[in-house]
Amino acid sequence: MLKILTVPILAAALLLLGGCNTMKVEEISQPSPELKIEQFFDGKVYAWGLFEDRFGQIRRQFIVEIDGNWDGETLTLNENFLYADGEKDQRIWTIKKERHGIYSGSAADIVGHASGDSNGNTLNWFYALDLKVGDGTWRVNFDDYMILQPGGVLMNRAYVKKWGFTIGSVTLSFIRGDQLTKPPFEIAAP
Repeated sequence: MLKILTVPILAAALLLLGGCNTMKVEEISQPSPELKIEQFFDGKVYAWGLFEDRFGQIRRQFIVEIDGNWDGETLTLNENFLYADGEKDQRIWTIKKERHGIYSGSAADIVGHASGDSNGNTLNWFYALDLKVGDGTWRVNFDDYMILQPGGVLMNRAYVKKWGFTIGSVTLSFIRGDQLTKPPFEIAAP
């Protein structure tokens, strides 16, 4: 009896999951303000973020100090993270603009290359990451949506997936340092 009920339930679940589709950048973007990551991240940028698990529980909060440099071809981002529990981390991105609206990037903990598609005020950034979890690592996929708001605030929502299932999300707010009268914080590299 259990076997008979399990098959239709699994089939329905697979149909529902198959119907889930990621948002397309063209569908959610607005024409202005236009997001050009090579301009937004050139210089000092600050971010505030949190990780929320699939049940809606906030599991981690953090701040990020980013030093960006655009040399005309490559955007280098030196990101220093400070978590609320005192843990520090660092990621250094190397990002290339392939053609109008298309980006690729790499970092030490990124598997292969990240790819980005930009349109108007929105960038969709997709990559696989070896994420530290306890004493080990999990290979997860990030599906980021960065949306530049009027006033220069960049909002970021990233869906974190493992085996095709969303296990959580990351929400970040970025602001350029030149928009502030003084730095909100400083983080020494780990």
